[in-house]
This record gives sequence, C-alpha cells and structure tokens, in this order.
Amino acid sequence: MTSTTVRVPLPRRHRSRARAIPMTALGILFLGLMVFPVYWMVNTSLQATAGAATATWFPTNPTFDGYIAAFQQQSANFVSSMIIGLGTVVVTLLVATPAAYGLARFRMRGTRVFLLVLLVTQMIPTIVIANALYTLFNDVGLLNTYVGLILADSAVQIPFSILLMRAFMESIPPSLVEAALVDGANDLRAFISIVVPISRNAIVTAALFTFLGAWGDFLIALTLTSTDAVRPITLGIYNYIGSNVTNWGPVMATSVLASLPAAVLLIVAQRYIAAGALGGAVK
Repeated sequence: MTSTTVRVPLPRRHRSRARAIPMTALGILFLGLMVFPVYWMVNTSLQATAGAATATWFPTNPTFDGYIAAFQQQSANFVSSMIIGLGTVVVTLLVATPAAYGLARFRMRGTRVFLLVLLVTQMIPTIVIANALYTLFNDVGLLNTYVGLILADSAVQIPFSILLMRAFMESIPPSLVEAALVDGANDLRAFISIVVPISRNAIVTAALFTFLGAWGDFLIALTLTSTDAVRPITLGIYNYIGSNVTNWGPVMATSVLASLPAAVLLIVAQRYIAAGALGGAVK
C-alpha cells in the first residue's frame, strides 16, 4: 500500500500574517533609510568641531554650541522665512480659493483648457520662473523685498492650490449653495458661509503645502535677492557652506531649526491633509 500525503492549506488569517512579515521588514528598512539622514543631521549638530563625514555615530559629549551660534547668526533669516511663508499662504489662499470655487461650480467655455494650462505650469522648472521674474521685479523695484519674494512664491503655489481645492469643492452638493441662495444670500455670502467652512480640510491642506513650498524655496530667493536685507533661512544655510568649512555644528544646527516648523505643521495638520487630499477622490 502506498500512503498519500494530504496538505492542509493554512487558514487565511495565517497566510495574511505570513505575507505581512516580509512587507513589514521591507517597510522598516525603507523607513530607516529615510530617517537616517535626519538622525545624522541632529547627531552632527550636537558634536563640537565635527565634520559631516567624520562625526561619531553617537554624540558621547553633546554640546549646544552649534545651536547657540545658529540662534545668534540666523535668527533674522528665520524671521524672514516666517514672514515670506505666511505672506505666501495669505496671498495664495485669497486668490486660489475663490478661483477653485468658480471652476468647480460654474461651467464656462474654456475651463478644460484653463485647467490644462494649470497642469502645464507644474512642469515648468522653478529657475525658469525666477529668471523670468527677475527683469520684471527689477523694473518695478521688487528685488530684495518681502513683497517680491511673496509674490514670486505665490505665483508658483497658486496653480497647485487651485487644482487641489477644486477637486474637493466639486464634491460639495450644489443643493447646499442653492439653499443659501434661496434664503436670500448672494454668491459671495454663500461662498464665505457655506463653501469655505465645508472646504476647511482642503484649504488647510493647500495652506500647508504652500507654506512648505515657500519655506523651503531656494532658487527664487537666490535669484531675486542679493543683499542681507531679506535673506530666508535657506540662503542662510547656503552661505554657511564653503570651501573652508571645518565646523559643521552650526550648519547642521541651523538645518535642524529650519526643519522644526515643517515637522510641527505636518504633525498637527496630518488629519486635515488626509481628508483634504482625498476628499475629492470619491463623490
């Protein structure tokens, strides 16, 4: 007699768990690769007279001299970046929010072409826009000014904000706005009282991405500024780096401080980002 071996299939729960183990390990590996540069930046900022390539793996004798130097030398640049970032958010939302609502609610001839143009603008390199604005800003006296940098950054961020908020506003039921119009409100009142509160998640998401884009801008600031009067933190870090740099502590400390606003905003507004980015995906 010959015996036959019968293989009993594993339950679905065990099969899912077996598949999840290698994917989890792969995810941890990728997470470690992405987080390591941040750790090395913080690690180097806490070491005295350390080079970025010669720092030890752990700061056995941590020092905050780099952060003290960063506060003393870069505080004005930090304030400049904050003014530019917040100003860019205000200008972008004032323009993009009603534009997104108009494109979502009213069906006009040429809307598809306009949306295509907005998409194309996202493919234009930032340095091309900065070079094009240089001559114009030089003629009107906006070089080396907060207003010039705010307008330039807003020009880059407005198209993306319009596309993002329009996708969300298209999912708003028209009956809500029509009910406000029947009650006597005009289009502006309905927009402010109905559309804006409902679109809070999309507006917060657009504001966050706008701030991060303006905060991390380097090419526009480098092109449109040439004095210390208006110098964002990105240019401050750039001026630190040179052929004779031997102490990377202040450089890395400034980088850590420059990363904090973005990290705090992402943590605080993460639920708005998820809701705003996916709000227009399902109608």
